[in-house]
Amino acid sequence: MPKKSFQELINSPGMPVLVDFYADWCGPCKTMAPILQQVAQQYEGKLKVIKIDVDKNPAVAQQYRVQGIPTLLLFHQGKQLWRQSGVVPAQHLSQVVKQHLP
Repeated sequence: MPKKSFQELINSPGMPVLVDFYADWCGPCKTMAPILQQVAQQYEGKLKVIKIDVDKNPAVAQQYRVQGIPTLLLFHQGKQLWRQSGVVPAQHLSQVVKQHLP
């Protein structure tokens, strides 16, 4: 995904954007995938979830100082609201999202 497209996504007005920085070879990232899917379904229409492959988008990962994966970032209208590295339990992730919904 080109950097401009990523910037457009996180700066868009409306719903918050949850970004998952991951890699296909990453075990914890595979653990996080169904959790993200569950949260995306739970907040369908209220939250946008996007995945950024750090191997295919190293510039974006470097720009946001992603040093370990998975790393999750939550944006609303371009402002970073939350960041967490590692596997996040579904209940915690759901609470974070709910807390930041407009």
